Amino acid sequence: MSGAQRALRWTIAAAAVGAVAAFGAPRIAAGAQNWRIDPARTEIAFAIDAVGYPRTQGRFDQFVGKISIDLERPERSSVAFHVRADSVDVGSASFSDYLRSPAFLDAAKHPTIDFVSTLVEKLSDHVVRVSGDLTLLGVTKPLKVDVAVRRPAGGGARLEFEAETRIDRLEFGMNSGFPIVSREVDLTIKSAAAEL
Repeated sequence: MSGAQRALRWTIAAAAVGAVAAFGAPRIAAGAQNWRIDPARTEIAFAIDAVGYPRTQGRFDQFVGKISIDLERPERSSVAFHVRADSVDVGSASFSDYLRSPAFLDAAKHPTIDFVSTLVEKLSDHVVRVSGDLTLLGVTKPLKVDVAVRRPAGGGARLEFEAETRIDRLEFGMNSGFPIVSREVDLTIKSAAAEL
């Protein structure tokens, strides 16, 4: 399994939470229902290591997403997720600006990080596998993401998603700082959605 394929074990959260400008609307087959992402209950976090430095942890604060779910036939579901690259925040204004620069995210040239699904498969009553395309720095790689899905007790038409995964930034041409700065970036995505 390549780094890109093992890279994102997102949840539909990851899939549904991480969308940004420049995506074509996903196809919605009969029976699929649109769901609204709850921004207040969504978190897109990352962590990366560097030799001789403490682990850097941060998050992305701005995103848009579309999710369509067919609970009876998951293969009819779809996700499009777009994250604003310039919304990165590591708790330091100067360091966040550095991550936005051409050395890393190059947010001025590549304003969004995009994930668009191509297939959703049910693995169990609480896990689906989302296959799709991740675009970062203008480079698109196929991804397979295992997504944990939970319906909270008494939550009505609500679903919660959570996923952890790892991406290889070198596969997308993000080479700055390597090998001092790790090639592997850990991602954690948590989200909730309500049926429209």
